[in-house]
Amino acid sequence: MTRLTLRHYIIVAVSIFVLFLPGRASLPPLDRDEPRYMEATAQMLHSGDYVDVRFLDQPRYLQPAGIYWLEAAAVSLTGMRDSHATWPYRIPSLLAVTAAGVLTAWIGAALFGPISGLLAAALLAVSVLMTAEGRMATIDTTLLLVVLLAQCGLLRAYLDRERDLPTPLVAALLYWTALGCGLMLKGPVILIPGFGTPIALALVERRIDWWHRLRPAWGWLVMLAIVLPWCVAIGVVSHGDFYSRAMGHNFLGKVASGQESHGLPPGYHLVAFAIAFWPGSLFAAMALPFVWQQRHQPPVRFLICWIVPHWLVFEAIATKLPHYVLPTYPAIAILSAAAIVSMPEGWRWPRSAWGRGLLSAYGVIWFAVGSVLALAGPVLLWRLEGIVSPAAMVITAGALPLLMAAALLLMRGAVLQAAMASIAAAVIINVGLFLVVIPRLETIWLSPRLAALVAEHRPCPDTAVASVSDSEPSLVFLLGQDTKLLRPEMAADFLRDHGRCALVLVGERDRPAFEGALEHDDLNVRRLGMVSGLNYSTGKHLDIGLYARQP
Repeated sequence: MTRLTLRHYIIVAVSIFVLFLPGRASLPPLDRDEPRYMEATAQMLHSGDYVDVRFLDQPRYLQPAGIYWLEAAAVSLTGMRDSHATWPYRIPSLLAVTAAGVLTAWIGAALFGPISGLLAAALLAVSVLMTAEGRMATIDTTLLLVVLLAQCGLLRAYLDRERDLPTPLVAALLYWTALGCGLMLKGPVILIPGFGTPIALALVERRIDWWHRLRPAWGWLVMLAIVLPWCVAIGVVSHGDFYSRAMGHNFLGKVASGQESHGLPPGYHLVAFAIAFWPGSLFAAMALPFVWQQRHQPPVRFLICWIVPHWLVFEAIATKLPHYVLPTYPAIAILSAAAIVSMPEGWRWPRSAWGRGLLSAYGVIWFAVGSVLALAGPVLLWRLEGIVSPAAMVITAGALPLLMAAALLLMRGAVLQAAMASIAAAVIINVGLFLVVIPRLETIWLSPRLAALVAEHRPCPDTAVASVSDSEPSLVFLLGQDTKLLRPEMAADFLRDHGRCALVLVGERDRPAFEGALEHDDLNVRRLGMVSGLNYSTGKHLDIGLYARQP
């Protein structure tokens, strides 16, 4: 195979699309960020205001409105505007992760050949971080896609210089359009890889002649034309409040201090990489000698200049989350794949004792992470739900032998075969967990069960619901934008004001204060049901009852 054809790219796209389908409709809102995006989009559709993004009655001034527009378009096109289904909001992330895999294959093939491109796409698609982010209605996979599009424009200009060929206008338009779309998604974050790569190349090569191929004299106008209309509109609507919050608190605040308990020292992303990029993390470590030897070659130099500036910036800022370095993962996957393909006669261990020791220790960590993932399904179902699931055991039975085979192949130097075995193990784990295990973990899915309890006992078509002990965004999304989040003493007033059409969710911890307020207002209530479970965001066990006013 000398090059990738359209058929190969279609196969890559279909394979990734199918890989990321399990769990997309069956999983309730995940984490805390996803339901915030979902609910803000639902309120945007309900209000018809596509400029001022809000969550409940508060402005959501964290980033521009691009991701909400994408999700709103997906929900509208599927005709699910009045539904609380999660899957329509996840369509943009599904399409983005599919396209990201195809672009990774294209870049890898352009730089190192077709086998490297296909292998790189596979390593990226099955990585733990990509598996999680690609299933959620958040911003990260769409941001990854526009980063890849910008890098495609950069790469075309860079390779054309090496080949002494003219760079077509479409490459420049692709680059500046991607930057504009990135600004609409995540603000100036897109400029870190978008400008960081050419700046790093200029510093390393001490020449910028290829940069002029991207038409910077007018290209920046294309970028601004995409983002400027909304910037003006939100500035007028918010009276400048958006910029003070988005830039001053959210963006610069994350640089100076760790927000939301996510402040961690430099080196965090390097440590988390062992899990976040598994199973490719070990192959990335094994690729370091190849990368060092080939660092002066233009393809390797380009990818290093893609990775290093972005990685260093996010290691330096105070707030750290694993997905911050996701835009570097395609480049890491390509370098890893290129190193694997360059070892057709077998890989050799480092000559130095300390090198062999470090790599062996990293290999043990890699195998331990894989084993935990392979065993996670049946163990979680048994510990949390008391279920012994044969279907979950199939995950372990399928993945663990492949993982062991990969370890044996690595010790024999058969790196390509080991990579394929570990990718197959990761596919079994990913599909199995999201198809068989995670939807059945009812103990941690408090919000869906509370929403079902409310739906079962809803006394009026326009029932008013307040939550005292559970303020999770997922509950707000599933119950609707009219949900009130109240203190215990205010819940009694809520019942009094709304009469028989009011329902209140109160946990056992807040029940004494709630009952004291009821006694003060001379109100009688009855408990309609109880839901018990684990709030996985806080790690606390909750017992929450649904209360209505006693006739």
